[in-house]
Amino acid sequence: MSRFRAAVVDLATRWSFRSDDERDPDRLAYRRSVVGIGLRVAVVSAALVIAIIALVVVYVLWQLTPAQVNEPPDPTDVRISLDTVDLSIAVLGVGGLSIVFAGVAAWLIARRAVRPIAEASRMQRTFVADASHELRTPLAVLHARVQHLRMLTPADDRARRVVDELTEDTRLLVDIVDDLLEAAAGREQTSGTADLARALGTLERDLSVLADDRGVRLDVVAPDGEGPVVAVSGTRLQRCLVALTDNAVGHTPPGGTVRVTAERTGSVVTVRVADEGSGITGIAPSRVFDRFAHGAPRDPGRPGTRTGYGIGLALVRDVAVRAGGDVTVERTDDHGSVFALRLPVAGPSPAHPEPEDDR
Repeated sequence: MSRFRAAVVDLATRWSFRSDDERDPDRLAYRRSVVGIGLRVAVVSAALVIAIIALVVVYVLWQLTPAQVNEPPDPTDVRISLDTVDLSIAVLGVGGLSIVFAGVAAWLIARRAVRPIAEASRMQRTFVADASHELRTPLAVLHARVQHLRMLTPADDRARRVVDELTEDTRLLVDIVDDLLEAAAGREQTSGTADLARALGTLERDLSVLADDRGVRLDVVAPDGEGPVVAVSGTRLQRCLVALTDNAVGHTPPGGTVRVTAERTGSVVTVRVADEGSGITGIAPSRVFDRFAHGAPRDPGRPGTRTGYGIGLALVRDVAVRAGGDVTVERTDDHGSVFALRLPVAGPSPAHPEPEDDR
């Protein structure tokens, strides 16, 4: 039954709007919501009309029984003779028109009700596109200058390692901005692979700076050797790992530890990020992945606690689901929380991957 309903909704979205050439994911989601709501209301209305028709038919049949036909009329009774065929056609015609009108009205009402949500989504994507576009040129200039600095820095210079890291960081920023622009334009890439061991190594290098600044120990346990390769682009994998780890570091008090581990089970890789914070409170654990949703610390005055904006974890879930995986809260209590990011395995690790191949 659910497959039939999904097929009907998908078919209805093809002709329910005039702009059939649009490939905007948010616009398509808006269409499906409108059609889905309209269909549900239409089905309920049809059920009510059919129930009324059934009651009318039952009453007419009861009136046609010999007992009712041969019953002596009262002085106040008014007898009307109706043809059974004409009555049936009239009842079915009125019922059919009622169902059609109810469906059209439900579709119009649903479209009007969902329109503010579609407009808010459009404004959000417009803001992301504008912000990403404005950042693109300055980041490209910054990356070019860092590359120039790298060429001017000898290989045996003590500063060369820091310059190399800056070059990699600026390249990653450029990739993230390009990825956000593609997402805002509705051209999100669904393919790509990344070496998990290498991504975890980059994560440890970058997030250790933030962890040390907060007095938190970051323990990243990467798989031995190369691989496994996960079915998501390197840029998006790095965004997920950074968001989960940054969230854990932000909720771990000074002196605590954030531990990142990876485990492969069959064709799925699970990356777990465990913190030593006070756990998730003030909100259901499953809702922390909703955009702009965040919990409340158990002790607001506790050192090391931080309240975010409720965006990072939502982006992680979006990337994971689009890649065929998911992200969940495996455990949360007074001793901390454990987030689990599951991604499908793409295949063996590529030999000598280049940084540019992660895009």
